[in-house]
Amino acid sequence: MAEFIEIMDGLRIPDNEVSFVFARSGGPGGQNVNKVSTRVELLFDIGASRTLDAGQKSLLRALLRNRTGSGGILRVRSDASRSQWNNRQDALRKFSHLLARALQPAKKRASSRPTRASRAERLAAKKRKSEVKRSRGRVGGDE
Repeated sequence: MAEFIEIMDGLRIPDNEVSFVFARSGGPGGQNVNKVSTRVELLFDIGASRTLDAGQKSLLRALLRNRTGSGGILRVRSDASRSQWNNRQDALRKFSHLLARALQPAKKRASSRPTRASRAERLAAKKRKSEVKRSRGRVGGDE
């Protein structure tokens, strides 16, 4: 039975749609750094996903274009821990959070009116600017 990655209510990505690449991680760790591949890179092909609909795919491509390569593959990397398992869990958490934020509908902006003070300040600034320009008048006059 397939496992799922919970993204948000009503959206679960099967774990067979993501793949992992492991590599040696830099940083502290002594000799362990040179022996064990602890850095994890999660790969998710947005275009090939059977779970996402066309609207969700185009939204993800647009919002996450800085994290995807030319082939439309989303990459999420983690090398925070010395443990490959912890880094794998961290990459899954980051992936889930990234997709949930990208797919969350944008809030509508509530239109508001300028306050009385801001309108008064705007008019006062216009009067000051007008006075400055008027004081630049021509010297000598008859032209």
